Amino acid sequence: MKFQTYLFDLDGTLLDHFAAIYRSHAHTRALLGGPVPTLAEVRSAVGGGVENALERLNPGSDPARAMREYGAHWEKTMLEDVELMPGARELLEQLHARGAILAVITNKHGPSSRLVCDHLGITPLLRAVVGAKDTPWLKPQPEFTAHVLALIGATSSGTLLIGDSPYDVQTAHNAGMPAWCVTTGTHTAAELKEAGSDGIYPGMSDIARDLGL
Repeated sequence: MKFQTYLFDLDGTLLDHFAAIYRSHAHTRALLGGPVPTLAEVRSAVGGGVENALERLNPGSDPARAMREYGAHWEKTMLEDVELMPGARELLEQLHARGAILAVITNKHGPSSRLVCDHLGITPLLRAVVGAKDTPWLKPQPEFTAHVLALIGATSSGTLLIGDSPYDVQTAHNAGMPAWCVTTGTHTAAELKEAGSDGIYPGMSDIARDLGL
């Protein structure tokens, strides 16, 4: 194989969770007295962690209250309308069968990420699922990636990060590894190219073909 270890982003990469994310942000903004956000507003706000998204979508609001309201709604509804991206399960299964080390590195809340991976049945294929609040760091901080690599017994050499955003590109490059990105998330091919992605693909099946699977 071209790589021995694969780090995956979650939202927009392995899975589509946007409907649930959007509902929780719309619910939160309504409680805080703001107008219903557009899909485009929420898409442009997510990716850097929920606290950052809430701040961008609710400027001037009490951050603690915003997080409390969002979290309560999210806990009740997070498993609604979540599904794997086309080709994601097949890619994970094929890589796992060939002995690759697979893990998730995400700015999504860590406990929520693990619950969703359990719900979708992909946890047995993953060495670890690490997200926000599991460490003091978030992507693209190199300490976060170093922590995940140490946890799964890997190094940046021979590792590929697969994501969908400039955060993922910067995360990979900060750690000395390449980033391949799919356009199934919140960013266009042009935006990913400008960010310096080492490969840009329409979806997971295209990555599988490039890996010779």
